[in-house]
Amino acid sequence: MLVFVVVVLLHFVFDPPRSHGAWQGWVSKPEVGVAILVFFGALLVHAWVGLRDVILDYVQPVAVRATVLALLGFALVALGVWVAGILWRIPA
Repeated sequence: MLVFVVVVLLHFVFDPPRSHGAWQGWVSKPEVGVAILVFFGALLVHAWVGLRDVILDYVQPVAVRATVLALLGFALVALGVWVAGILWRIPA
């Protein structure tokens, strides 16, 4: 994730998009789209691991813990689908 953030920051410092069309053109490149998907996939997995650990530590009743973990899992999957949907709608 750090490599992605550094590369994107360097890109914006040395070649910032000057318009919405330039931004769409940059994001619609296959390698950038794949990098964004991998970044968000890693971000969502990172969120799952961190929040799961907090839930396991602080939510004691097993039924409540299972429910909260299931809701968290569904929410993170929904966010991943949302990001993928946004990237697939960008015109090439």
